[in-house]
Amino acid sequence: MLYGIWLALLGVLAASNLIIARKPDAAQLIGKLAPYQGWIGAVSAVWGVFSILSCVRHIGWLSLVPGYWLLWLADSILLACLGLLLGVGVFKTFIKSEGANAKLDRVIAKLAPYQGKLGVVAIGIGLLMAIGALMSSTPF
Repeated sequence: MLYGIWLALLGVLAASNLIIARKPDAAQLIGKLAPYQGWIGAVSAVWGVFSILSCVRHIGWLSLVPGYWLLWLADSILLACLGLLLGVGVFKTFIKSEGANAKLDRVIAKLAPYQGKLGVVAIGIGLLMAIGALMSSTPF
């Protein structure tokens, strides 16, 4: 359930412009999370990469519980992508290599146009995972 809640929170931060455009009242609540956005993103990116590796390590689950495994993989990929987008500023403070910073900028430039859409998808998958965890004994 923690994965789902965290992903939904990350999705809200990523799609904040779309959410505020439709619901201006949400600006105050999202504004409270904004100062922590970089660190939330950095933690999410690292968590997402480790989760992707864990999904690959447990690929046998695909034949046993395909829905769960696919949601887990989608969650992991979204965590890594959105975390990278939101945590780029934090990552740049730790990366001293110019080449690595340039490569990071290229990746961000490719992902940035999809940030809002990825955020909306992350909210949906996060809520689906949280609801699924409440309805079953399988921990998401």
